[in-house]
Amino acid sequence: MSTLRVNSISDIAGTGSPNITQQCKAWVNFNGTGAVAIRAQYNVSSITDRGVGQYTVNFTNAMPDANYAVALTKGNLNNATNAGEYYLSSSTASGALVNTYENGVVADIVSISVAIFR
Repeated sequence: MSTLRVNSISDIAGTGSPNITQQCKAWVNFNGTGAVAIRAQYNVSSITDRGVGQYTVNFTNAMPDANYAVALTKGNLNNATNAGEYYLSSSTASGALVNTYENGVVADIVSISVAIFR
């Protein structure tokens, strides 16, 4: 196995950075109950708890605009039933607002993962 170590990457002409699109620009896995806490992240500075089942994922480096795709998953780390709904309620260049529900009622969830693609 080889290891690639570089200080910078440039385009083929050597005039700038390569056009890296359609990749995950930010992701986070966090605890949405009690004191909301990030377990692991990339390009996410914090999670704002806006109330029961309502969170804002704040980006470290803003997106160029709010036209990104969001993938959401939620679950229970104790393998208990945790069926329900979740959705992106709105997006801005600086963050994504996520809501989670259980049995049709807004609810805090133990494990939430959000991935941003642009």
